[in-house]
Amino acid sequence: MITQPLPSSDSAAPASADVGALPTTPAFSPLYQQIKVLMLQSLQSGEWKPSAAIPSEIELAARYRVSQGTVRKAIDELAADNLLVRRQGKGTFVATHAEQHVQYRFLRLFPDSGDSNSEGPAQRQIIDCKRARASADIARALGLRQGDPVLQVRRVLSFAKVPTILEDLWLPGTPFKGLTAERLRDYDGPMYALFETEFGVRMVRAEEKIRAILPDAEQCDLLHIAAHTPLLSVERTAYTYNDIPMEMRRGLYLTDTHYYRNELN
Repeated sequence: MITQPLPSSDSAAPASADVGALPTTPAFSPLYQQIKVLMLQSLQSGEWKPSAAIPSEIELAARYRVSQGTVRKAIDELAADNLLVRRQGKGTFVATHAEQHVQYRFLRLFPDSGDSNSEGPAQRQIIDCKRARASADIARALGLRQGDPVLQVRRVLSFAKVPTILEDLWLPGTPFKGLTAERLRDYDGPMYALFETEFGVRMVRAEEKIRAILPDAEQCDLLHIAAHTPLLSVERTAYTYNDIPMEMRRGLYLTDTHYYRNELN
């Protein structure tokens, strides 16, 4: 909650700043961080939709009653978070999972050649998509109560026709009402792009836990591998705006011809 006066360089409070609307912004936060929170509210509410242009820096400065430099710094942070995309000479746009550079943000498995384009896009096989009740660990990961409705999806990703990733996903039931196996099979783009365009849920960040495991018999069958083949287990919780968890995913990665790559800043 904002309780301190704003810095003298921008002494007026942002025009849209509702004190009660900024519970996650501490009193000592810099002004550009406060503007960033207000811009996140516009993204979350759908005022600015994926792939659409946001107002210019001048327009935003007038809207929030701050300097253009303050707005620019807020936009810089949102762009660094992959929520906005600057396009030279065209303006600033809301990032979308339909863009290629965003598609690969959450898929970090690369062929040993290092060239992700050498294999082409992954071939996807939807094994199952069903309604279920959240177990204790899934409920905890998704911020639900045990027994709440969830959607459970199982799929296999293949590269060059070789099954490489087996994934189990759990999604909260209410935001994804109407999602079916048929819709997943029919959709040509990335799964996160489908969530974004048809269900209004945009994944903006994720946390992962990684460990080595041995597969069970069913997993061996789906990945066409022998027993005792080591796999990389990647457990991911993906979040939409305001750190609301929207997906729990457990992936088993076959890494005999691929490696998992992460960039550390």
